[in-house]
Amino acid sequence: MEKQKADKLIVKYSQKIFGFAMKKAFSYDEAEELSGEMLKEVYLSFLKACEIVNVEGYVWRICEHVYAKYVNQIKFRQGTSIDGEALDGETFTHFDEYDFGQTEAALLRLRKEIGFLSSSRRQIVYSFYYEGKSIAQISEEQGLPQGTVKWHLNKARNDLKEGINMKRQIGRLGLSPIKAVNFSHNGRPGANGGPDFYLSDKINLNIVYSVYDEAKTQEEIAEDLGMTPVFLEDKINYLLENGFLVETKGKRYTTYVRFSPEEESMEAWDRTLLAQTKAAEVLVEKYVPEVLKALKNVKNVYIPDGNRELFEAAALFIAINRKCKLSVDRDLSRYLIKTLDGGEYIVSIDIPSKISDPKYKPLLANKKSYNGCGEMTRESVKYPGLYSWAFNSRLDNRKGSWQNNLLSDYETVYEIMTGAISDNKSNTEKFARMKERNFVDKEGNVNIMVVKGTFDDFLAKLPSPDKKMLDEFASFALEQAAVQAKAYPPQMQDLVFAEYVRDFIGNRVSMMVQDKLYESGTFQVLTEKEKVTANLLMFADCLPE
Repeated sequence: MEKQKADKLIVKYSQKIFGFAMKKAFSYDEAEELSGEMLKEVYLSFLKACEIVNVEGYVWRICEHVYAKYVNQIKFRQGTSIDGEALDGETFTHFDEYDFGQTEAALLRLRKEIGFLSSSRRQIVYSFYYEGKSIAQISEEQGLPQGTVKWHLNKARNDLKEGINMKRQIGRLGLSPIKAVNFSHNGRPGANGGPDFYLSDKINLNIVYSVYDEAKTQEEIAEDLGMTPVFLEDKINYLLENGFLVETKGKRYTTYVRFSPEEESMEAWDRTLLAQTKAAEVLVEKYVPEVLKALKNVKNVYIPDGNRELFEAAALFIAINRKCKLSVDRDLSRYLIKTLDGGEYIVSIDIPSKISDPKYKPLLANKKSYNGCGEMTRESVKYPGLYSWAFNSRLDNRKGSWQNNLLSDYETVYEIMTGAISDNKSNTEKFARMKERNFVDKEGNVNIMVVKGTFDDFLAKLPSPDKKMLDEFASFALEQAAVQAKAYPPQMQDLVFAEYVRDFIGNRVSMMVQDKLYESGTFQVLTEKEKVTANLLMFADCLPE
């Protein structure tokens, strides 16, 4: 055949040949390779042939020959391609005797896509193709009609082709997973501790974060993390059972765990600190004198080394946190994460963040740390009335955060106070622990402050602030809370709004008030021994001798 005529024919049949290859192949890349082989063979045959009576039949015979050769020589693995077969008089699709591609990478793609099938469909595919079980066996094991099993196999074929053709991309968290800088909780930890027990695992943490901005299905979570759903199923169920994930409509998941923003403004942070500094100044001027006056009537207090200012500072902290705290009418019950180990708490996680306004020169931000662990309270069942209050920060020298603030420590102090135990061999561990925490000094004296009576009675003696003063604080807090909340996902905005208002007058302002009193000389600078019990009070029915 003349080359000019062969060229025209090959152009005429090129699209049809590619369509034929697409029907036989499993992936686009394979179809291109297969059609290329077919076009080459057809074109060479055109050039060699003298006369062709039935051109179309001639072309398809060559294509079928090329395909058969391709199958025999290249596709050698069982259980990795999909085609059709008649079974029990019905046509359904299944894995054929050959691979859909040449490379191990192609095999891995198919296996990965099998992992994206639903749990029930994946089990049926695995049973049929990998374990070689019959339709009847699978039907009996799964408790499904045989027709339903066949339907699942047909659907699996379509799902797998669709998944491979879409060329899944690894999501942002798969390429750059987030890390937790700090875990915190507000509420009661469980037997296993706080939220870090569940979310220190990087995969668990990123599963929860993947649904933070937008609810996602299990498959969408898997794509975001660059993993298969089959690998994540158990982890997702674990997080769901323990409250870190919440199922919504359409088998989607969201979370009520609060994450810090990925971008933060130094100017906005400074604005809040400046407003809180002004609030602290107002409190020092108008509220602190009232509290100090009321404390003169609290006589039964044990203070190591007798520095009553140490007690007054702790009492002021409690008064500001409990009496001056602003409130907002928002139902936050949905934010309580209830774990299977008995935990019930609101969870906040700090992640690395970028500064959105790096050229801004802060007036107050980063000048001092106002971070703290608390307020922490412990109440004894063993010794009714025994109660402790503590706030750990840079103002004390206690170590170990809330995990090291054990109820058993205060029970041991009480037993030492009452003479129930003495420093002998049977109590070696208890006394060693007390000396390690410096709750008992070298001479065996109790080294923490103790108030005789109950915490509730003590709280009742502290005065309430002027309502007009609180209203002034609230006007700024409510305005800024609305601004802050907009930077968070919709499901988190009620929590952010309520916590901003509630915490506007709280731990940070309490520390600012103490700073002002120490810096002005109203209170003496604390010694290292006094820092053991700074902002720590124990309440009991008796005092140390």
